[in-house]
Amino acid sequence: MNALNLTLSGAEVLLDRGLAFTDLSLADGVIQPDRTGKRIDLSGYLVLPGIIDMHGDGFERHIAPRRGAMKQMGEGILSVEAELAANGITTGVLAQFHSWEGGVRGPEFAAQVFDAIASVKDRVVTDLMPQLRFETHMLDNYDDLADRIADWQVRYVVFNDHLPHDRLSEGRKPQRLTGQALKAGRNPDRHFEVLMSMHARRDEVPAALDALCAVLDRQGVRMGSHDDATAQTRAEWRARGAKISEFPETLEAAEAARAAGDHIILGSPNVVRGGSHKGNASALDLITLGLCDALASDYHYPSPRRAALMLAKSGLVDLAGAWALVSSGPARVLGLQDRGTLSAGKRADMVILDGQTHRVAATLAGGRVSYMAGDIAARFVG
Repeated sequence: MNALNLTLSGAEVLLDRGLAFTDLSLADGVIQPDRTGKRIDLSGYLVLPGIIDMHGDGFERHIAPRRGAMKQMGEGILSVEAELAANGITTGVLAQFHSWEGGVRGPEFAAQVFDAIASVKDRVVTDLMPQLRFETHMLDNYDDLADRIADWQVRYVVFNDHLPHDRLSEGRKPQRLTGQALKAGRNPDRHFEVLMSMHARRDEVPAALDALCAVLDRQGVRMGSHDDATAQTRAEWRARGAKISEFPETLEAAEAARAAGDHIILGSPNVVRGGSHKGNASALDLITLGLCDALASDYHYPSPRRAALMLAKSGLVDLAGAWALVSSGPARVLGLQDRGTLSAGKRADMVILDGQTHRVAATLAGGRVSYMAGDIAARFVG
């Protein structure tokens, strides 16, 4: 499918300095410095840089809508792309677990997801990027993990530890153990034994991580940590080369990340909700303090757009600054120098919003239409 060759006129376009009525031309998949092609009247609309979602696991329900219903993986990824595009997302990082939790988060399933993303890459418009979320206490999986990450074409790895150490240290079974065991394909007693075994070997984890991260760093893989709680934890991850702090749980951890020049990623649902659903640090508070480089969808794809617009409406940040958290900010964190702003020479990634309702009317990725609905279609084809 060829990229569009046209000039968008009459809309308010979000530039670095803010909204301005200006023409925006695109051809060959990039934004052009001069007017070109057919003129499209977009009076009444806003044109903003496409959203770069650098961490989202909301795709799980598409690839496994029910337990065991996992046979049409490629079709599931195509369905994910449709939802991303409908929410103005032009670059989507799909955060896939590699976890003892099993089911859609198990190691075997991770391989299927990464293979499916690669298999549909030529059939989607949205740029889909895989991310691996690795559970750090899975020591039996370390030996060949770096090789598998390379085979999966994963360039972004985040480390998690979701073991309920407090309960395990007391020999108590975690809450929801039976449900977790069923997802992992184990009986509850056996699942508890697996968790206790991983907990018992926790002192081996730091050295294993040091070795793994050193290999991944040499491979050029971006690395981050998830749910940092203390400055010490952030420092340990930074020493390993993991310089992205995803969803820090405390002000202390976020301040430590900023002081060291690390990137800070917050969840846009936290902004929309007005706080963390787990009682962690408020994204609004951290943004106010300048402790945020990017907002991610986390588990809800409509939230990045909504969060940016809410921030601008509140006056906490102007629209250019708020939208940068879902466009140019994540582009910088991911090293994507070809996108993130509506500047000449950049990829023609943009979302077009209805000027009144701020609903997504159309999304273009690389100058190709990934989503369009409603009255705007007549502007393009009429």
